[in-house]
Amino acid sequence: MAAAYPGTPSTEIMENLARFPGIYVEWSTNEKVALEVAMGASYGGVRALAAMKHVGLNVAADPFFAASVTGVRGGLVLVCCDDPGMHSSQNEQDNRHYARFAKVPILEPTDSQEAYSLMEWAFGISEEFDTPVLFRSTTRISHCKTVAEIAESPEIKRRPPKFVRDPHKFVMVPSNARPRHPLMEERIQKLAAYFEAFPLNEMILRDRSIGIISAGASYQYAREVFRNASFLKLITTYPIPENLIREFASKVERVVVVEELDPFLEDIFKAMGIGVTGKQLVPIIGELNPEILEERAIAIGLLPHAGRPPATQRVEHDFPPRPPLLCPGCPHAATSYALKRLGFYHVVPQDDMSGQKRGGIQQQRQGIIATSDIGCYTLAVYPPLLALDTCACMGASIGQAHGLEKAGVANRIVSVIGDSTFIHSGITSLVDVVYNEGRGTVIILDNNTTAMTGHQGHPGTGISARGERARRVVIEDLCRGVGVRDVNVIDAFDLPVIEATIRRCVETDEPSVIVVRGDCPLRVREKGKPLVVHLEECDRCFNCLRVGCPAISRDDDDVKIDPLLCMGDRCSLCLQACHCQAIRVREG
Repeated sequence: MAAAYPGTPSTEIMENLARFPGIYVEWSTNEKVALEVAMGASYGGVRALAAMKHVGLNVAADPFFAASVTGVRGGLVLVCCDDPGMHSSQNEQDNRHYARFAKVPILEPTDSQEAYSLMEWAFGISEEFDTPVLFRSTTRISHCKTVAEIAESPEIKRRPPKFVRDPHKFVMVPSNARPRHPLMEERIQKLAAYFEAFPLNEMILRDRSIGIISAGASYQYAREVFRNASFLKLITTYPIPENLIREFASKVERVVVVEELDPFLEDIFKAMGIGVTGKQLVPIIGELNPEILEERAIAIGLLPHAGRPPATQRVEHDFPPRPPLLCPGCPHAATSYALKRLGFYHVVPQDDMSGQKRGGIQQQRQGIIATSDIGCYTLAVYPPLLALDTCACMGASIGQAHGLEKAGVANRIVSVIGDSTFIHSGITSLVDVVYNEGRGTVIILDNNTTAMTGHQGHPGTGISARGERARRVVIEDLCRGVGVRDVNVIDAFDLPVIEATIRRCVETDEPSVIVVRGDCPLRVREKGKPLVVHLEECDRCFNCLRVGCPAISRDDDDVKIDPLLCMGDRCSLCLQACHCQAIRVREG
């Protein structure tokens, strides 16, 4: 069985597994639940997989550490996809640290073939050593496509799923957990010995003046740049095969570690007493690529300056900057525009930490403060909307708003969260607001999908991972069920109602919820009637540009609407924002 919560760059794993019969797959409520479901299946003797992006493991850390203590029955693999460069994430944490922290083995493929082949190894290691296995990918590995040889499915003799009671193994009260810890330490030593002869770790001896140790996508970059060097490709990056490392180091004059983000391997090698070149060469920040690696290698003298054909060809483009924007016809746009109008700024001199004036200016909220969650609606932080004030992680907006209120901040405060994110981790925060007599307003932007990661289902959609109908969680009923009495469901495209509802709710002295409901335009088959600007009636205030719709643009002193992008009167936000009524439905 397999369970996941969608998150780039891990989403496609579950989407593709859902195509195969004979595997139970689900979009779980969040990553913690996904791993707990997988643990339960493993305890019942079934091979189980949980998939998530790197920050998802923060959510699932509690069961992850617990699974390391209890061990498994059926193989248990956690596929965790890191995002160096933060292409679609709020940080670029290096989750290799989780393996060492939880004392579980980690496997890292360097290409699609290994990603495929290693999965059987991962399940086998899990079952042989009674451990969960962390299977680490990164954005480039997750999103590459490579021809791969597909093996015949191995015949696995399995008894029918059955849970065998074993409280000493599965019930982690202190008296049972204490004797499990020595077993974990013994397990990691056995794994280190096992990895010494792991067949996919590969030593390639060529020019021995430089020996490069690398793993994952970084190995591919290093092979491209250091064409004649000796290499040790590590698949098993924790626990590392120490004897293999020492053997390789003894065969080369200089050891170089090429790894993205933290000096994870570098620190281990230095602790072994092996001198290495690591972060002097490879940046500790951002995604690596061959161009960066080659430039840095030349700068520190690992590669010659002149007479060397470049490993990569720099291509210069003179494209205009294109900031990320909400889609034309996005149901989040009207709420974001309303929040911008209600949360206007004023400019004040900027102080230093001691309160002294130090020149420059800063913007401060005068009206409503809007704490945001993670989703498409977070794009409203950019110009021209500038509607949001905080964003940290999934589910944080409601708790942050509650904290601002309880800290005594004078502004009225709203929290903005999507339907999928609310179910993921916003419910408990709303319960906290009710229980602790908060007065915050929660705006749930319900577009009936998990849009940011590619329109997956969630419990509020009633669509399963296989695209089949399932029982739907009704968000407004859930909010009433946890004790919110002021629950409002409104149309996502009705700007006056949205603004009026927010104004009313923030003035009340009890918790309120506004469910702003409207379908994502990427899931709508037909557009509405087209809109047109009557230039003879337009006073060039350009207020319509401030709604942030990519379908509206300025051509010198005129405003125009792109009919190919515009969703027409299905949205009509620009029409509602036009005070001189110069935007109307096209006649005929």
